[in-house]
Amino acid sequence: MRWIRPSLAVLATALLATSCSAGAGSTSPAGPGAAAEDASPLTAALGTEQESAGPAPAVPGARRGGTVNVYNATDFRHLDPQKVYAGAAYNTSLLWGRQLTQYQVVDGKAKLVGDLATDTGTSADDGRTWTYRLKEGVAWEDGQPITSQQVKYGIERSFGKGYEVGPPYWPQWLTGEASYDDARKKYGGPQDGDLAAIETPDDRTLVFHFPQPQADVPYMAAQSSSSPVRKDKDTGTDYDRQPFATGPYRIVEHVQNTRLVLERNPHWKAETDPVRQQYPERFVFTFGKEALNINQEILSGRDGGADATTVATQLSPELYQTVDTDPKAKDLVVSGRQGAFVTYLMINNERVADPEVRKALNLAYPRQQARQVLGGSRAGDLASTLSSPALVGWEKYDLNPARPEGDPDAARAALALAKQPPAPLTYAYANTPNGQRVAQVLVDGFAKAGITLVPKPIDPKALLDEAHRADSPYDLWEETSSVDWPTPSTLIPFSFDGRANSDLNSARYRNGEVDKEIDRINRIGEPRAKAKELYTLERTVMKDLPVLPFAYPNVNQLRGTNVGGAFIHPIYGSVGLTWLYLKS
Repeated sequence: MRWIRPSLAVLATALLATSCSAGAGSTSPAGPGAAAEDASPLTAALGTEQESAGPAPAVPGARRGGTVNVYNATDFRHLDPQKVYAGAAYNTSLLWGRQLTQYQVVDGKAKLVGDLATDTGTSADDGRTWTYRLKEGVAWEDGQPITSQQVKYGIERSFGKGYEVGPPYWPQWLTGEASYDDARKKYGGPQDGDLAAIETPDDRTLVFHFPQPQADVPYMAAQSSSSPVRKDKDTGTDYDRQPFATGPYRIVEHVQNTRLVLERNPHWKAETDPVRQQYPERFVFTFGKEALNINQEILSGRDGGADATTVATQLSPELYQTVDTDPKAKDLVVSGRQGAFVTYLMINNERVADPEVRKALNLAYPRQQARQVLGGSRAGDLASTLSSPALVGWEKYDLNPARPEGDPDAARAALALAKQPPAPLTYAYANTPNGQRVAQVLVDGFAKAGITLVPKPIDPKALLDEAHRADSPYDLWEETSSVDWPTPSTLIPFSFDGRANSDLNSARYRNGEVDKEIDRINRIGEPRAKAKELYTLERTVMKDLPVLPFAYPNVNQLRGTNVGGAFIHPIYGSVGLTWLYLKS
């Protein structure tokens, strides 16, 4: 979440109005009217304790029963809740996992409410202390009650070796360290014993103690890393394949890269859950099919396609004309803005260190042609900023203007100022039809400016792991990522902090002055002032062109003719699964 990712920084009403709408014929959950106003400086809607109680607002016309098929081209990178860090995986894990807080979605708008907790948290000591109280009656898939100690254990796991792929916030905030690596030096996970920064005075109470004020804890408490884990069910690396369930469904089968089967969890209680539904009897995920085949099966309704949707695979460009000219096909498209995501052409700044070369890349970048092979304006709007228009207080800017179609002459002039002409640059891309199309456009476009790109096809599931690893041999790759909640708090401080590891700061951007500013801004407790300073710092970073913004992407996904309740989740940016039902 990078995807896909608070009392003083809750979702602003204006922000939520920009979230995507369901396709024609799709049904969004309905529910109570206007939410209570939070007393924070940000104009925002914050769920009350009553709205956190459950059950979730019913989906009009929904019925129980049947099996929903979910077709994805690739399996999820991670299911272990402390490792999940991508929008589609967050979205899907809501089926079997619960967190301290979560987003209740009503009529396409999200509201932060208590999930396992009775509310979104109570702060004291200027935001240095946060207290959560668990609801009565919340249970595991075997009926045992969920306890505060199990939530604490789950959070302690996020400090451990191998969990650096997940969100860094609990480790960094609880220790006060600026980097995940430094946080782990203070506490390395459950094997180091008890983490004193989290108290559990009884089975239902958690008290978090932070060295610095933290206004965004309720947001962070909605991340999968805030999920409980039971020690007796912690299977280590195998937990990534089949975590133990607290949500309305439990995993009964997972053959990685092939099939994932969920069945109803008999011990989930709707009256404790304000977020999720339990309409289908089962969900069956199938992985490994080509995107075009997935979309054709859903459109035709054959081989289970009428009862199917996807949570990760986009509508194939080859089918745009079909859905634009066939009203029945068009009715099956679920589309809208992909939350707060931005797509970038990433640059490994350690390998492409000369700013004149990065400037040349920006000037030569054939953005318009790349977007065209992805479906033109349907794919999204061309971007010029690091942050998304979906963020509170966002302002448009363009510090590095370039022609959308590329400007080879201007790029050659920039290269002439470089210390030495760049050697051929390796471009890693997801080996999919769309990835292949974009790769060819980039090879051709950069060649016109005298820049040689060597395309390297990578298994789609492995692309980010390969590009992010410390010794990655790749110079360029495309990446779509998001802040972890809709304020600028988690953009520059985590993705462009020179002290962060390569899985977070995947561009390997290093600027000591930016790091100092991050530390200064993180001490600001007032959210509007903090946001203003972060937007200013974003522009400082963009002067160095560490990455090249490409697009503010849209989502275009399909649902089968028999699938109801489909809409794009306004936070996680893909079809929301927990509200789906079969019409017959």
